[in-house]
Amino acid sequence: MWTCPDCGRDFANRNQSHSCSYVRLEGHFAGREPQVVATFKRLVAAARKSGPVTVLPEKTRIAFQVRMSFAAFSLRRRWVDGHVVLARRLDSPRFTRIEFYSPRNQQARVSTAHARRG
Repeated sequence: MWTCPDCGRDFANRNQSHSCSYVRLEGHFAGREPQVVATFKRLVAAARKSGPVTVLPEKTRIAFQVRMSFAAFSLRRRWVDGHVVLARRLDSPRFTRIEFYSPRNQQARVSTAHARRG
């Protein structure tokens, strides 16, 4: 692990490219409907059932990290958009799109806006 000397964030790779962020988590909740904040808190709780997770508020999203970031969510006014990184293929109607980068690196997009329509 490598820790950025400027922002203090931990990364899996030394000198990993990133933008140092000094955003507070509460800033992502401002102007959001209560069900959006509640949904995000349920996502955090679900992730933590598997073990310790670092919640990293960034400028445009909130990342979940263990060794590497494995999920990220953007809180919209009325819904939550995000993605999870998977090591294997998992088909689910919950996913709005799946991108395959390699056999063990797939990104599945999710949106509560999509869930409300379907």
